[in-house]
Amino acid sequence: MLVKLENPLLFTRVIEIISELVTEVRIKVNSLGLSITAIDPANVSMVRFLLPRDSFSVFETDEEVLGINLENFKKILKRCGTGSSLVLEKKDSFLNIQIHDRITRNFNLSLIDIESEEKEMPNLEYTAIVELNSNDFIDSIEDCIVVSDSCAFIVENGKFLIEARSLNSAMSEFSGDEAKIQAENCKAKYSLEYLQKFIKAAKLSEKVVLSFADDHPLKMDIKNDFLELSFLLAPRVETED
Repeated sequence: MLVKLENPLLFTRVIEIISELVTEVRIKVNSLGLSITAIDPANVSMVRFLLPRDSFSVFETDEEVLGINLENFKKILKRCGTGSSLVLEKKDSFLNIQIHDRITRNFNLSLIDIESEEKEMPNLEYTAIVELNSNDFIDSIEDCIVVSDSCAFIVENGKFLIEARSLNSAMSEFSGDEAKIQAENCKAKYSLEYLQKFIKAAKLSEKVVLSFADDHPLKMDIKNDFLELSFLLAPRVETED
């Protein structure tokens, strides 16, 4: 296996974001490209990342599965700078990582055995699909973090609301002018601890797509010209007092 990325900064950023959810992953490299699917240790969230084959300037591989410690991988990737290119090559039980800029720098990362079942992002049915500006979504979540540890996603009479309540409250309201809303009335509550991590990925694209339903997992999709990234988050179901 030998692959080359001409501008690895986006890839580095995604690895940093995923490392906040899981510490070890299986990286699959096959005819589709490079992908990661993982569930966090608390079984609350799931992430799916695809860097398509076309994103690479060199892509020579059969199907490979690489067991990677993300903390160690992240530290190496952060040595890439603007204008660097990145080469990943499997050599026996190591991943050889080359960073090309003014000089060529070599790292060898030991591959690890990860004992876990194969994971796939489930196909769920949703009653609400909302596409909105990423910056608006980020601002709304950050507003909620100021007042609570969870927030509700609500569709009501054609409007999409993001609301957090405790002693204090915060709410953002989106009409069809500010977002594409294809939805029935519904409501689900989610942990802001996880959403705070997810919104770091929202900065990678102009738009974010949210799919949810009553007390149903949230699916958050982020795509740009180079990558696809999806998160799944279990709802927070609470008994009303």
